[in-house]
Amino acid sequence: MDVPYDLNSYIRVLKLASTPSTEEFTQVSKVAGAGIILVGFIGFLIYAIMSLLPGVGV
Repeated sequence: MDVPYDLNSYIRVLKLASTPSTEEFTQVSKVAGAGIILVGFIGFLIYAIMSLLPGVGV
């Protein structure tokens, strides 16, 4: 493991990175929120189906 090479690589990446604009941040937040809601809804559907099936009750 070449530590100086790794550090130079990390520094290069940090120099290229920039903070997102407000528009980019809101768009990413909306997509992430929609994903969380979708996963929660799918989980709720699975729970509802499992609780309705006889003999499987949760």
